[in-house]
Amino acid sequence: MKKQIQQGFTLIELMIVVAIIGILAAVAIPAYQDYTAKAQASEGFTMMGGLKTPVGEAIGNLGMAGCTFPAGSVSTGNGVLGTTVGPAAAPANCLILVEFKASGVNTKIQGKKISMIYDPLNGSWTCGSDLDVSVQNKACPGLLGT
Repeated sequence: MKKQIQQGFTLIELMIVVAIIGILAAVAIPAYQDYTAKAQASEGFTMMGGLKTPVGEAIGNLGMAGCTFPAGSVSTGNGVLGTTVGPAAAPANCLILVEFKASGVNTKIQGKKISMIYDPLNGSWTCGSDLDVSVQNKACPGLLGT
């Protein structure tokens, strides 16, 4: 007589696998959201970094009139609504401002801004943002200044 062998998983084994997958998903999804927010925020920092040199050169050549170079320019990216260059609220300073879109991006950066202010007296850039602390760039930890 041949002995019949049952094959397959028991209900308990399947429930354990589902529980493990649920625990992994509970940990992975928030980590992925933070990762995407940091990636989207880095686009703004990259755009500002690309403008620092031409704006600094224009100010060096033209004085503070170079602060409008490129004059009121707006450049956009996947998550960036616009990047503008112009005079800062403080006289004799120049401002580069990046503003993120209000939709289609991670909620931690929606409608947020990053600014860099150039001080021609000492030739330094000051960076600030109103981004969530978890997605701020380590090189730009300050508060938003305009």
